[in-house]
Amino acid sequence: MAVANPGGADVGADLGLSELAAALATGTVSSVAAVGAALERIEASQPGLNAFRVVRRDAALAEAAEADRRIAAGERLPLLGVPIAVKDDTDIAGESTAFGCGGDFPVATEDAESVRRLRAAGAVIVGKTTTCELGQLPFTSGAAFGYTRNPWSAEHTPGGSSGGSAAAVAAGLVPAALGSDGAGSVRIPSAWTHLVGIKPQRGRISTWPSAEAFNGLTVNGPIARTVADAALLLDVAAGPHAGDLHTPAPIRVSEAVGRDPGKLRIALSLNIPFTATKTALDPEVAEAVHSIAATLRALGHTVTVADLHYGLLMGASFLPRSMAGIRDVYQRMPGAVVDPRTVANARLGRVLGGPVLAAARQAEKVLHRRIGGFFRDYDVVLAPTTATAAPRVEEIDGIGVNATNSLITAACPYAWPWNVLGWPSVNVPAGFTAGGLPVGAQLMGPDSSEPLLVSLAAQVEAERHWERERPRAWW
Repeated sequence: MAVANPGGADVGADLGLSELAAALATGTVSSVAAVGAALERIEASQPGLNAFRVVRRDAALAEAAEADRRIAAGERLPLLGVPIAVKDDTDIAGESTAFGCGGDFPVATEDAESVRRLRAAGAVIVGKTTTCELGQLPFTSGAAFGYTRNPWSAEHTPGGSSGGSAAAVAAGLVPAALGSDGAGSVRIPSAWTHLVGIKPQRGRISTWPSAEAFNGLTVNGPIARTVADAALLLDVAAGPHAGDLHTPAPIRVSEAVGRDPGKLRIALSLNIPFTATKTALDPEVAEAVHSIAATLRALGHTVTVADLHYGLLMGASFLPRSMAGIRDVYQRMPGAVVDPRTVANARLGRVLGGPVLAAARQAEKVLHRRIGGFFRDYDVVLAPTTATAAPRVEEIDGIGVNATNSLITAACPYAWPWNVLGWPSVNVPAGFTAGGLPVGAQLMGPDSSEPLLVSLAAQVEAERHWERERPRAWW
């Protein structure tokens, strides 16, 4: 079969993950052309957008050529030959993992389990996306690499800590990317870049070579323009490693796309979980979340204003697990050059380890019972993903620990409780502020409810068609 290979960086730029996979399988485009075009877009965007720390040009093109040979031989895999990006907290054999830090780090000798599964599905990993130091912030910037900027506005952050992955997808550099989420780090940048981001059930996608990440708070999750593409990437990356601590029963999330979720009882909860600093929901974000509620009502669901009360115990469980996790990762990266705020958090993690951490982990069982009781009356919770639209890139610079905590809490107080619980949550695009910045809403469910959330999110997408809106390519 003759294979059309139109040249230029526009090859595959407008195609989603499943669309590009289908085009490759049918010979409409070659993997070399699609991967080469993605690499051209990445490299052209780097001076402005700065979404990648590592670009695997030679390796990715060689892998694309091999994918073309396999396709020509009749082999078919879900993502054979498709360019994908992963966050730079994830090991790729032959590349270092900096996790947002400065310094020299050893080259990984093995792929992380999630990368191994992506490769097994045929994906071509074109590079590693930027992230803040040890994933601590809803910003993606640092002394080691500068600012990653939002494709919708050069002056604003794409969010974090999976901001490079979100920026790469929103800008059309790759059709989808893998991120990680320990306090909203997939959902927050997805909200601020007009994308779908899935925080799956803890353990759904392996975090190996860590048996668990950040004491069970952090999970890996997909970022894409559409629910179907995010679900496909989730299914491909999902599955345990023998060393994982958390191994939920396997599911096929893609099968829920297009499936009628039935008439659901949805709680619209705008109240903010307890924070030690001042927080308030921006009226424009509230209006956007209400617009999602209106769409859900028009689809026949019952949406009731019913605040979910998180309680003080939720925060008491989160902080030790988060800070001790930062300390653990920092200790595993000798020679890392980091901001003084990172050092301060690592020191706090030492204080909050041991018995305090153990008590924090035990509290999860109580929280499961209490929050689980809410789901006797409701099937899904609808809440804001963030309290504000994206801040400017420089707002995180040159401020102390307390001011940093106040800034990030004011912008992002909503996402972290579901990391404590370990349950699924999906960000869906909810619209734009008057200034043109994207905002998002969360669909949140109980244990292993990804199929329900995905079917509901896909139903909303079919009404709102957010995938049609793209940023102007200023980069």
